[in-house]
Amino acid sequence: MTKSYDAVIIGGGHNGLVCAFYLARAGYKVRILERREVVGGAAVTEEFHPGFRNSTASYTVSLLNPKVIRDMRLADHGYRVIERPISNFLPTEDGGYLKLGGGLARTQAEFAKFSAKDAEALPSYYDALEVVADVLRDLVLKSPPNVGDGMSMVIDALKQGRRVAALSLEQQRDVLDLFTKSARSFLDGWFESAAVKAAFGFDAVVGNYASPDTPGSAYVLLHHVFGEVNGKKGAWGHCVGGMGAITQIMAKVVTAMGVEISLDAPVARVLVDGARAVGVALENGEDVMGRTVIANVGPKLLYERMMDPADLPADFVKRIKGFKAGSGTFRMNVALSALPDFTCLPGVGEHHQSGIILAPTLDYMDRAFMDAKRFGWSKAPIVEMLIPSTIDDGLAPEGCHVASLFCQQFAPELPDGRSWDEEREAAADAIIATVEAHAPGFAKSVIARQIHSPLDLERKFGLVGGDIMHGNLTLDQMWAARPVLGHGAYRGPVKGLYMCGAGTHPGGGVTGAPGHNAARAVLKDGALFGKWRGRYPKCL
Repeated sequence: MTKSYDAVIIGGGHNGLVCAFYLARAGYKVRILERREVVGGAAVTEEFHPGFRNSTASYTVSLLNPKVIRDMRLADHGYRVIERPISNFLPTEDGGYLKLGGGLARTQAEFAKFSAKDAEALPSYYDALEVVADVLRDLVLKSPPNVGDGMSMVIDALKQGRRVAALSLEQQRDVLDLFTKSARSFLDGWFESAAVKAAFGFDAVVGNYASPDTPGSAYVLLHHVFGEVNGKKGAWGHCVGGMGAITQIMAKVVTAMGVEISLDAPVARVLVDGARAVGVALENGEDVMGRTVIANVGPKLLYERMMDPADLPADFVKRIKGFKAGSGTFRMNVALSALPDFTCLPGVGEHHQSGIILAPTLDYMDRAFMDAKRFGWSKAPIVEMLIPSTIDDGLAPEGCHVASLFCQQFAPELPDGRSWDEEREAAADAIIATVEAHAPGFAKSVIARQIHSPLDLERKFGLVGGDIMHGNLTLDQMWAARPVLGHGAYRGPVKGLYMCGAGTHPGGGVTGAPGHNAARAVLKDGALFGKWRGRYPKCL
C-alpha cells in the first residue's frame, strides 16, 4: 500500500532536517527522501582515503543559526565547535604575510605593517559592517514579504523595513553601498593596502562566480560575516568530527521524534493533481504521498528537472529558466604526509589552524575570474586551504593530516564544448601547483586527493552548475525575489508545494534558516486550514 504523510521532504541536507524537526515537533508525520546513501546533503564527513576523513563539501562553521542549535539541542548530543585562533592567513606578493583576526588590537598591528591609515580605519570599518550584519541577523529568521499577498505583504514589508529606517543616514548609505557596489569599490573607500583589501575581498568571491569588480559583489562579502561561533559574532570554527557530525546529530534528533529518513531514495518527479502537489514519484517506481511536499533542493533542480512544465505557470517557467546558478567552485580534499611549510612563515604555527588564503590581491582575483571566462579556470586560481586535522586528530592517522581546498573561479560550464570529466585532473594539478608555489614540498606530501569539479558537485550533491548557494546571491535573486518575486516566502507556485533550501531567503551556507522559515510557512498554512490551529507558534 502507498503510505501517506503530512509532509514529504525532498533532500536530507541540513535544511531538510531542520524543517523536519519543527514539523515533527508540531505533530506532523514526516518522511525525508535522500538520494545518496548518507544523510546530510553537502554537509557530510566521509573517508576519501583509508584512514583519512574530512568534510566532503561544506567545510567550516559560522552561519548555523543559534536558535536552531538551541531548539534542536545539538550541544546535548555532541555538537562542539572549536574556534580558529586567527580567522585568516594571507601570504602576500612581496614574500610577507598578513594575519587577520585574534582580536582588534592584534589585527590593527598586522595592518600597520602595511598601512598605518588602514590600521586606524579598521575599528570604524568593523562597526559599519556590524550594523548592517545585525540588520541581516534580524531578517534571517523572518519570511520575506511576499508580493501579491495584499495587506499582509505591506505589513510584513513595513515591519522588516523598520529596522533599516531606524538607522542613521550614514548607516543607510553603508547598507546601499554593500548591496549595490563591487567589493573593490566598497573596500577602496576604506583601505589603501592591497593586502588588506585582499584579506577582506576574498569573502566577496566565495561561492560567487564573479570578479571583485562586479557590482553587487560587496554583498557576498557581507553574507559571510553575519554568523557567529560560540556566541562570538563573525567568528568561524571547526565542528569536531567534521560537518557531517552536525547533520548526523540532526538526523538522530529527528529520527527520535518519529521522522522517517529514506536513503538511496532519489526523487524522479513531483506529483501534481488538480493544481496541487500531492506527493512524489521515486526513481525506483515508488510513489510517496504527502499533504505537503517540501523541496530541499535548488530551484533549478526542482522546477526544471523534477516537475512537468505543464504543471507550472508559464511565466514562472520562464523566470526559473532565467534564474542564475553556478558558483564557480572547485572543491578538493587531500591526504597529507606532512603540514605545508610556507616560505613566508616557515614552521608549524597558528596559521595552520586558520583559513589560508592564496589570493594576494584583488587584481589576482579579477584575473582568475577573467581566465575562467576565457579558458575555464586560471593557472593561478583562488585557493583557500583549511587543515582541520591540526585541531581534530580523529580525521587522519598520527603524523598525517587532511586539508580542504576550497577553490574559486572555475567555470560551471567549460568553454568550447570541453567537459569537466576530461579537465578535472588538470585543474586539480593547477590547484596543487598554486599551493606548491607558496609552500615548496606540498605536492610531494599529497598522499591522495578527492576531486569535485563543478560537474562532480552537481552529480554528487544535486548542486546545479556546482552552485553551493543553490543560485547566485545577486540583488535580483535575494530576499523577496529568491527564487522568484511572488514566491519568496517559501511557497511554490503549486498549492501544497514548499521550498526549504538555500535557493530561498537568506541563501547559502549552513544556516538552517530556510528550513526553519519554511516549516513556519507550512505550519501557518496548516493552522489556517484548521488541523493544527494555534499550535504552530509554540513549535518555532
